[in-house]
Amino acid sequence: MANPAVPMLECRGVMKHYGALVAVDGIDLKIAANETVGIGGPNGAGKTTFFDLISGLTSVTGGEVIFNGRPITGLPPHKLFHDGLARTFQVTSGFGTLTVLQNMLVSVVNGSGRERPGLLLTRQHSERAMECLAEFGIADIAKALVSDIPVIARKKLMVASAVFHKPKALLLDEPVGGLMPREIDEFIALMAQLRERGICIVFIEHVMRFLTAVAGRALIIHQGRLIYDGDPHGIVDDETVRSVYLGSAALAGGH
Repeated sequence: MANPAVPMLECRGVMKHYGALVAVDGIDLKIAANETVGIGGPNGAGKTTFFDLISGLTSVTGGEVIFNGRPITGLPPHKLFHDGLARTFQVTSGFGTLTVLQNMLVSVVNGSGRERPGLLLTRQHSERAMECLAEFGIADIAKALVSDIPVIARKKLMVASAVFHKPKALLLDEPVGGLMPREIDEFIALMAQLRERGICIVFIEHVMRFLTAVAGRALIIHQGRLIYDGDPHGIVDDETVRSVYLGSAALAGGH
């Protein structure tokens, strides 16, 4: 059980430099266990790099990342996943030559970190995988190759794989990028289901309709710095954010 007095995720002066280029410039942040936080900002603002630092994919240049009250700076992604910090990516490829069910089984068997090495699959593994696919509305395509399924199904599969082992926090990188409006509505409903599970959700998204519908709190990153932290519906009225997005028209639209 998470201690409600302790932030689920905390960043203290987190930085990432690539030579003279400052990708993330000293971000301080606290996110509670029950929060759903949406992160926006222009392309190249440092959003995905920030996720890479939190999830252990990239080493920090300076600062500290704390997860559930424990320093995690420098820990590898697989260790963080086993400790309850899951993450998805913009590219939703999966294992294209495997079926949807086989992709799900990869998470079921290997994701916990407690299974014995090897590829011994039991009926229980398959049943658990099918139950999860059903929860995400993709059980009917369990036998289809991932290379043949629609983008929205790949995105659902990636989220399903990430949450199967009940993470404490879930990082989603552009979960609805490339989706049609009705598909975005499906993902809005899906996020509501995940919130009911008590998962702390932090996501990056350019589609402002999704961000304002899902997030209880919005962050805007620009040039590696946090320039907004507050109500998602207040983004369009913030002068700094408006100048970064070149006027309110860009925010009022779908992206």
